[in-house]
Amino acid sequence: MTTPREINFKETDLDAIAEWEGRVAVFLGEDGKMDQTARRVNRLTKGALARMADAPGFAKMKLGETKELSWPAGMKAEALIVARLDRRPSTEDARKAGAEIAKAAGTSPLLVLAGNLNRAPDVSLGLALRGYDFNAYKSDAKDPAPAMTFMANKPEEVAAEAAPMAAIAEGVFFTRDLVNEPANVLTTDDFAARLAAMQEIGLDVEILEEADLEKLGMRTLLGVGQGSESPSKVVVMQWNGGKKGDKPFALVGKGVVFDTGGISIKPAGGMEDMTMDMGGAGVVAGVMRTLALRKAKANVVGLVGLVENMPDGKAQRPGDVVKSMKGDTVEIINTDAEGRLVLADVLWYAQDRFEPTGVIDLATLTGAIIIGLGHENAGVFSNDDALADAFLKAAKAEGEGAWRLPLGQAYDDALKSRIADMKNVGGRAAGSITAAQFLQRFIKKDTPWIHLDIAGVASVKSDTTLAPKGATGWGVMALDRMIRDKFEG
Repeated sequence: MTTPREINFKETDLDAIAEWEGRVAVFLGEDGKMDQTARRVNRLTKGALARMADAPGFAKMKLGETKELSWPAGMKAEALIVARLDRRPSTEDARKAGAEIAKAAGTSPLLVLAGNLNRAPDVSLGLALRGYDFNAYKSDAKDPAPAMTFMANKPEEVAAEAAPMAAIAEGVFFTRDLVNEPANVLTTDDFAARLAAMQEIGLDVEILEEADLEKLGMRTLLGVGQGSESPSKVVVMQWNGGKKGDKPFALVGKGVVFDTGGISIKPAGGMEDMTMDMGGAGVVAGVMRTLALRKAKANVVGLVGLVENMPDGKAQRPGDVVKSMKGDTVEIINTDAEGRLVLADVLWYAQDRFEPTGVIDLATLTGAIIIGLGHENAGVFSNDDALADAFLKAAKAEGEGAWRLPLGQAYDDALKSRIADMKNVGGRAAGSITAAQFLQRFIKKDTPWIHLDIAGVASVKSDTTLAPKGATGWGVMALDRMIRDKFEG
């Protein structure tokens, strides 16, 4: 598993700055003001930092952006990274600055001069998140980057505030690794084994095999995987850090480790990207890892349905009718609308067994959500305004784009079937909404629920502020914050 680059927090040592070999990062305020460490760097470089602050280019820099001075005079460093940042920056700007510094530093030894910088822990989170690199299958992969040194005037306080953020970074990295893995490696067996290994950090993990799922009546889920040699599974992860006896909050994830579309096979172009169709399950796993690592004072259960959707002589066909665990029958119109079939059974099981205080499901569910929202926002659908508002507030605070879309009977009517209780698709119009309406049919009347369609944000083709191209880990930070705000006070 990829682990975040280690950060060592140390007391500011002005004498050590000149001797650092590698790269040194320093911060300048919007107006070019310098703190004690910046003044020390300015003296060492014979005024180079002040000249940069006075130059027209500095005024054009946005908060969080960086510029670099190569081989600065008076220092052994190979480069000086200068970040423009207020002494009291916003969370977003602080994380952006950390991410920009990480990009500029690469794998070089890095010294960050934070001094009395407010939101220094958020800078460290940006450093950690942007330092991610998935290179497990590159024969020329470089050795892991050395630990970073983070000098602050009160290092113990900064380190204490950064500790929960380190747990977040590890959860995000876990999600990114899962989403980036190729499907010949991340089979349903391998995925379940990686989740089972989290028992070592305090999660209670249970794996339900196909025989268990058959007894439970999870035939919509089993139907999706019946054309694959990889056995379908449901993995249940429990974190019981809250009050004993309190009902948990539930997270449910779609874990289609590869999606060919089944008999309704997808076009060849871009099918290689369907290794990320387990992104919802990946986020659930990352959140559960974060909760366990930071010892969250909440009761949360994470459930993921792991399947592979393949065309085979035994595969499910368009026109088949399957019966869900709930008891409703579903006419299969398109076998490529498989994620909702997986979630239907897992959602019902989660409510039936755990009676949760609320449920959030995550899935790379529809291409339609990308048409509507692009790669900047996940689609949010909910039957409960309070829960939706709580999530949207958390997502905004963490800088993870999310946009609420409507539900309604007119959309639900599109799912009517001539021969069964419902169809698994409702046509091209409002495809993301009709998919959410399908899922809502498997939510009990009094259960607060959110469906997050993350097809556009789980994996992207270009760098984002906090991640290189590929898997983003979107949702881990927002869900962790929502759980902290809602259940931990």
